[in-house]
Amino acid sequence: MDAIDQYANDLLGRATAAAEAFRTFGQEQVDRVVEAVYTAAWNHRVEFARLAFEETGMGILEDKILKNSYASLLVYEDIRCRPTVGVISQDPVLGVCEVAQPRGPVLATIPVTNPTSTTIFKALICMKTRNPVVFSPHRGARKCIRETCRVLAEAAEAAGAPANAIQYLARSQPEYVERIMKHRKLALILATGTSSIVRTAQQSGTPTLGVGPGNVPIYVHRSADIEHAARSIVFSKTFDHSTICGSEQAIVVEPDVDRRLRPLLERAGAVFCTPDQTRALGAACIDLERRRMKAEIVGQSPQVIAARAGFAVPEGTRILVGEPEGVGPAHPLSYEILAPVLAYYTVGSYETAIETCAALNRWGGVGHTVGVYANDESVVEDFAMMNAGRILVNTPSSQGAIGGTFNTLRPSLTLSCGTEAGNVSTDNISTDHLLNIHRVARMRPNTRWLEKARARAVDERVDADEIRRIYNRNW
Repeated sequence: MDAIDQYANDLLGRATAAAEAFRTFGQEQVDRVVEAVYTAAWNHRVEFARLAFEETGMGILEDKILKNSYASLLVYEDIRCRPTVGVISQDPVLGVCEVAQPRGPVLATIPVTNPTSTTIFKALICMKTRNPVVFSPHRGARKCIRETCRVLAEAAEAAGAPANAIQYLARSQPEYVERIMKHRKLALILATGTSSIVRTAQQSGTPTLGVGPGNVPIYVHRSADIEHAARSIVFSKTFDHSTICGSEQAIVVEPDVDRRLRPLLERAGAVFCTPDQTRALGAACIDLERRRMKAEIVGQSPQVIAARAGFAVPEGTRILVGEPEGVGPAHPLSYEILAPVLAYYTVGSYETAIETCAALNRWGGVGHTVGVYANDESVVEDFAMMNAGRILVNTPSSQGAIGGTFNTLRPSLTLSCGTEAGNVSTDNISTDHLLNIHRVARMRPNTRWLEKARARAVDERVDADEIRRIYNRNW
């Protein structure tokens, strides 16, 4: 047995022992643990945000505090009263009783873009479902994730959770992560992060709840409240320098809307780049050979990104807007960019606007999120045909996608994107996805099929008494 196998066996041996102990817990015991983890996360939300900001160099400190608040308070409020132990529903008429059981040890990958908030979120939903969790951090955020795990693990154990219910993967080398992903004692992978880490999880053979890239297109229709659309877009795209994968990536408008929307965006701090600046911006943001955004621009300010592209913008600039001429590999700004950089398309017709949004969705965000600003329900109905798990209407995209603030979607920091993205769901992942639901089915004879068989027998001149004898003999 090599050192990697030994490490994986020891780590998951502890997690398995915790899982066996967790299975004996009642709902009250579980809820005490969840409340303690929430309280610790809430009390340390500022400290965790500062650690993440200083270590990663991404985003905005105040927004990271809000993310930690969201991941603790809103997620806790959502799951607090949900039953997750034993009988969770009964239907005396149908005779079916649903019983919730935990899945077992979970490996939770954590991205560099939302490190402490995602750790809080996954710790809460795993504790609520009695699943021990092992956190696998992005190497660029190891320190802040490790400290978050330490605080939450201590709070969980102090409230009665089994030892090692929350663990941290200290060996972040790919070979260690991959070996643990394939380990027979691992029940589930909660994969949030880069496309490569999600693909590795999906190919491991272990059941995986994964995510996909966002590349969110936003269509602003002439029936919309244009001022509201402008405010929402800027509010969302500038949040934590656009490090949420559900943030707006492209705005699509027709000329009459452009004339009204563009000055509102400029007034709110958007700078529209010249064609030369747009080309330079694309080269600064996207590695065309590898077909992905460059890590060094993720979560950076517009001023830093513009400087990397070789031009300067005013200090008050909040968003850099480029106007590419198409969608695809020849147009770098049509890729997903987790930074305050927006693509902006002015198109000639409604049909072209819908097709442009669909092309952006297919190019880099299939199954994730799309947004539409319109007060014409027929437009919303057309947009609802997009291949996206979340179709947001008149809503800030970053906050709308993760749910719980501007809509009633489940609050979540793991957004699944459906089968075309390699995911098994299009849901906002939460406690429901971490349970095995067993069903106790009591006898409720279905006589309809026999009645139909008798009617068919009459129609076809078959002896109905013979049908009845066969049924009784089989029974």
